[in-house]
Amino acid sequence: MMALKFLGKDPGSDVDDCPSVWVDETDGSIVIQGREVQDAETRVLMTSLNPLAEGERVVRIPFRMAPLLLAACRDADLGGSHS
Repeated sequence: MMALKFLGKDPGSDVDDCPSVWVDETDGSIVIQGREVQDAETRVLMTSLNPLAEGERVVRIPFRMAPLLLAACRDADLGGSHS
C-alpha cells in the first residue's frame, strides 16, 4: 500500500491546480506534480538526449520550489533500504 507524505506546494501559485512535492514512504521515491511540458523545442531537446518511455511525462516546476525538492531528498530513504 502506497503511503504518500505531502511536503508542500508551490508557494507562488493559486490555491488550486499547483505543483506539489511528495515522498512515497513505502519506497522512498519522490513524487512531483506539475504541468506537463508542452513546448516543442524543449521536448525535442530532452527526448533526443533521453527518450521518454511509455507512461513517462516531462513536468515543469518553478525554481522557487527548490527548497521542497531538497526537503524531499532529505526525507526520502536514500540509504538504500528500499528497492
